[in-house]
Amino acid sequence: MTKVLPFFDLSRQHRELKPEIEAAVRAVLDSGRFILGPAVTELEKQVAAVVHKKEAVGVSSGTDALLLALMSLGVGPGDAVLTTPFSFFATAGVIARLGAVPLLADIDPLSFNLDPSGAEKAIRAYLDRDPGLYPLPSGNWFPDADRRTPTAERLKAILPVHLYGQSADLPAFQRLAKEYNLPIIEDAAQAIGAGSPDPEVGAYGDHLVCYSFYPTKNLGGVGDAGMIVTDNPESADKLRKLRVHGASGRYIHDLVGGNFRLDTLQAAVLLVKLPYLERWTGCRRENAEAYDRLLTATGLPARGLVIPPPAFSGRTSGDYDGHIYNQYVVRVRDRQGLQAFLKDRGVGTEVYYPVPFHLQPCFAYLGYHPGDFPQAEQAAREVLALPIFPELTREELEYVVEKIAEFYRSS
Repeated sequence: MTKVLPFFDLSRQHRELKPEIEAAVRAVLDSGRFILGPAVTELEKQVAAVVHKKEAVGVSSGTDALLLALMSLGVGPGDAVLTTPFSFFATAGVIARLGAVPLLADIDPLSFNLDPSGAEKAIRAYLDRDPGLYPLPSGNWFPDADRRTPTAERLKAILPVHLYGQSADLPAFQRLAKEYNLPIIEDAAQAIGAGSPDPEVGAYGDHLVCYSFYPTKNLGGVGDAGMIVTDNPESADKLRKLRVHGASGRYIHDLVGGNFRLDTLQAAVLLVKLPYLERWTGCRRENAEAYDRLLTATGLPARGLVIPPPAFSGRTSGDYDGHIYNQYVVRVRDRQGLQAFLKDRGVGTEVYYPVPFHLQPCFAYLGYHPGDFPQAEQAAREVLALPIFPELTREELEYVVEKIAEFYRSS
């Protein structure tokens, strides 16, 4: 009989926590306070403590966390924000929503994160307006016709992503930020607690760090929710205004913001889950270590299956402290074949992400071309995420590896 192993099974987690979650939800319903309130304040306090930051601002989603972070820096039409072409769409989408341009640089093929050397080349090409140095957008956004604002002033931020739960090379990006006088927004949607201790995500106090509590994250709610953390109280105060239409008091609006408030219900559920986060992350790491060991033992890496390094290039193999494994992602040449084979045998998998930003139809106006970012394009063709959720049993994990080996034996 074929097993049925979903890619992610949230019902297992919720069965364990059902009494606590139901009690938290009833308390919110009984209170009649559904917007912000004490639960949100308490969640902000506890998350700030977990990630070692002074300030935390709860918002409506991880996407809105990124959007508010950009808004707080004054990003607007004609500006540019440097980021990766290989991430969830929100990373680039929020830049475009503000009328700014996603300035892209290729990824590191080991970590899948933004490559610092490519990022620096992209910055230099942008400042010199020289696409011969590195691929640049060629659409009509480029400010050649408008010289009232220097190009250097239009480049507003660096936005690295900690993809799959693995820290980007923060020391390298910190050096870039200082050299070019650019703020950093960390997209840590998949990476709460990642990078510790060398350095941990959010280790630099002047960064804005954006988290998502989408249900599939290591810490997930029962809907959309997000948070921005920082050590800068002035930045936090501005973010709190922006999430309530820029208001500093009732009907007094210092800024034009929006409705980006964190629901009390989500905060209450997340307060139930937060004490379990360290245990769940430990389970993910144990599952990843088991995958590494079992897949290596099959000999499949010699046949082209690439298992993920434990952290960004340069770290020691076997160091699992830095990676929280929101996803366990392998590279395979015949991804379509393996994914179909596993599906037929009851194993769920996912592709994060099949189309890089520069090849998305909505970004055709930027004028990037196929081949501009070869590492991102290759990753988009090859990556396949395997089940890694904390409640995955060892028997189920071994079944996944057994079926992968079976596919390679039959091909």
